[in-house]
Amino acid sequence: MTRLVLVPLDDVVVFPNMNVTLAIEVGDAERVLLVPKSGDEYAKVGTVADVTDRVRLPGGGVAVALQGLHRGVAGAATTDPQGRLLVEVDERPDEVPTDPRVRELEAQYRAIVEEILELRGDDGRIQAFVRSIREPGALADTSGYSPDLSFEQKVELLEAVDVAERLELALGMQRERLSLMQIRQRIREDVNAGMEQQQREFLLRRQMESIRKELGEDEGSVVDEYRAKIAAAGMPEAVLEQAERELGRFERMGESSPEASMIRNYLDWLLAVPWSERSEDMLDPERTRVVLDEDHAGLDDVKERIVEYIAVAKLRKERGIEADRRAGAILTLIGPPGTGKTSIGESIARAMGREFVRMSLGGVRDEAEIRGHRRTYIGALPGRLVRALRDAGTMNPVILLDEVDKVGADWRGDPSSALLEVLDPAQNATFRDHYLDVEVDLSQVVFIATANMAETIPGPLLDRMEVIRFDGYTSDEKAAIARGYLWPRQRERAGLREDEAEITDEALVAVVAEYTREAGVRQLERELGTILRKTATRIASGGVETPVVVDVDVVRDALGRQKFFREAAERTAVPGVATGLAVNATGGDVLFVEATAFGAGEKLVLTGQLGDVMKESAQIALSAVRSRSAGLGIDEQAFERSFHLHVPAGAIPKDGPSAGVTMATAIASLLSDRPVRHTVGMTGEVTLQGRVLPIGGLKQKVLAAHAAGLTDVVIPERNRQDLEDVPEHVREEMTFHPVISLDEVLEIALEPKPVARVAL
Repeated sequence: MTRLVLVPLDDVVVFPNMNVTLAIEVGDAERVLLVPKSGDEYAKVGTVADVTDRVRLPGGGVAVALQGLHRGVAGAATTDPQGRLLVEVDERPDEVPTDPRVRELEAQYRAIVEEILELRGDDGRIQAFVRSIREPGALADTSGYSPDLSFEQKVELLEAVDVAERLELALGMQRERLSLMQIRQRIREDVNAGMEQQQREFLLRRQMESIRKELGEDEGSVVDEYRAKIAAAGMPEAVLEQAERELGRFERMGESSPEASMIRNYLDWLLAVPWSERSEDMLDPERTRVVLDEDHAGLDDVKERIVEYIAVAKLRKERGIEADRRAGAILTLIGPPGTGKTSIGESIARAMGREFVRMSLGGVRDEAEIRGHRRTYIGALPGRLVRALRDAGTMNPVILLDEVDKVGADWRGDPSSALLEVLDPAQNATFRDHYLDVEVDLSQVVFIATANMAETIPGPLLDRMEVIRFDGYTSDEKAAIARGYLWPRQRERAGLREDEAEITDEALVAVVAEYTREAGVRQLERELGTILRKTATRIASGGVETPVVVDVDVVRDALGRQKFFREAAERTAVPGVATGLAVNATGGDVLFVEATAFGAGEKLVLTGQLGDVMKESAQIALSAVRSRSAGLGIDEQAFERSFHLHVPAGAIPKDGPSAGVTMATAIASLLSDRPVRHTVGMTGEVTLQGRVLPIGGLKQKVLAAHAAGLTDVVIPERNRQDLEDVPEHVREEMTFHPVISLDEVLEIALEPKPVARVAL
């Protein structure tokens, strides 16, 4: 231990090998300990320094020249008779490092320092100084010369006595310093590049102005061109004022202004709207019905509504009654896929002599898709409605809003809420797009919306719509559509002429009944396409003579084994199985409810991926049957077992109360040992008292029962009026049983009790 004079340094750090001159009094001391100090806090390690010279300052002061030698750890302190602070010092000269990492750290440190000096633009002197240092400890201490390091960082470096630790610490500090310098360099380069780009654009604009003046196309001619287009656009007065106001801004700013391109884009979109263009309506109800019949079979409700719209418009025009902006038609076609909802829109436009635009709304989640973006946003555009008017080229097109039930909502807004104004005839005459920010009259547009389900359309939006339901096609209608529309279309797509392929009625019926089970006709068209492609292959190979007649055998050969069967008789042959009717987004369907009993415990097990409402219906059905056990001849002890109700096709979610009577019938059939008639299908909600309540989707359910070969359908009494919606030929082929109570259902559905024979 060595006793040295302690020299505190306020906010200054002196490292070994540094030469400094300080205005301090050290007496006759030859060596001192220089310790950095911040406030009242001293560093743990200082620098042992030689006093190399003493200088007398003007005014009688003294300064000493000091040469830093090595580090020293301060210990106990005392005061000498002269009042100086003496401290015990454990001197720590740098030892020769034995850690193999030191050489690697040294190389990394030199590389980073050279990069820093290169970024700073060093003239080579500092680089030469760093290269001259051979000792790794002294090399790490060169970080102390950096003005970018804080006082705390320098003290931390001074206190690192171990050479390897000091090098790692210095390396980290210099890496951080290099990163900051590189970021600053990139910022400077970006700023300079931006300034150069602005100067370049300015020069180019000036050159363009000079070229335009030489060609007689100066800025004034651009303004004149816009002014002429605005005058010829036939804009409403408020829109005209807005256009002229924006054009005035453009004229005052000049094309060199950064905002000029935004104004030009706005004026271009304002001019793109066909403000004064109208299609001449073909107001002929009879022609309209002919056109609709040419394009689509069935769909009488839709066709009648369009004919009514045309007839009313014709009368108002002939009698000089002023157009009523609130008389717009917002038709919404709701039904299963493949029933012709989308394609009927184009037929309506053709029948009315109007332009047709289709807007697909499936998956749209941004309100700006409907209303457009504010002009303050970069890349702003008008909404889809304004773009639809531009594409149509008229203010009175037919716009089809496809899949309106699949509109979503997220943090970007709710597009269905934006549609409230669009689809309200009382409001859409003053629709305001966010981008154009002027009123756009949509009252002359015929809006037609399509959806698969009404339940997923928001209530306020559905309230503004005139709903027309598509309930699917009967087997006869499918065969007629296939004959008149699908077969010719697929034959043409297969490259065949009319006289090269024909199909028999029996073959069409086989395709409809045995290879498809859907409300629409998409799958039917695919199957016909498969048959025709295979036929085209045979004709192209030269292996068959034309015309090719497609009969049932050709259908079986082309489509393979039968895909759908009428299995009601097989499934209900044993007690405990009943045939129910259901409806979903794809149309009506037939489902079987199976019941069985086992063990004891009075538990009810439900399977088949049933929803909460359907599970409650099962519990109600069991209780309703139990309350009628005496009338059904069922022993009360039979209910002390556990019951299992299963609805097959377990991968398909099922819910709703309309399977209540079917579940009750299956349980009653099981316990009474009476099978359900295989010709009977049923639907209805059942209560604990055994009353049968009305249900929805009767037409779809009846069509599904007809397609499945059922001839008797049990329905709630209060659904009797809905039978008018069922096609007449289906009503003639089927027997309907409107019921009020569960007793009536069981009387109709269950086979009679076997008559006991008496031995003679």
